[in-house]
Amino acid sequence: MLEFGCGYGTFTLPAARRVQGRVYALDIEPEMTCATAAKAREAGLANIETGVRDFLAHGSGRPDRSIDYAMLFNILHIEQPAALLNEAYRVLKPGGKLGVIHWRRNRPTPRGPSLEIRPTLEQCRDWAKAAGFEFVRSEELCCCSWHWGLVMRRP
Repeated sequence: MLEFGCGYGTFTLPAARRVQGRVYALDIEPEMTCATAAKAREAGLANIETGVRDFLAHGSGRPDRSIDYAMLFNILHIEQPAALLNEAYRVLKPGGKLGVIHWRRNRPTPRGPSLEIRPTLEQCRDWAKAAGFEFVRSEELCCCSWHWGLVMRRP
């Protein structure tokens, strides 16, 4: 599993508890990866490998077709979403899945990017299709009314 933009490990740790394999958690900010690594140690999770990386400029560092699941959570408001989706496509195995979660654009939320730069579910689905992904499903997230979810697959 590969998480692009792990932040403080909000999604990393729960994901690592659910999988048997390695979770690669990348972020451009060293303090984010340090926080995630510290939380993983405290939780006794040995399957998380953090890395400081500008994955837009230098890719993820993972080999082609080596990842089963990629997470793009609250990150596709960046200036180059297509480049990030292309990198996720490159590293996913055929049949591998891409999870996208993002802040809703149609209502103010207690945090997150400004409403103007938040992509819609439809935009993200279209961008992912342009990168080669197939649509699997959209998700209403029962845990949080501030986000939506999307699952895509590499054919």
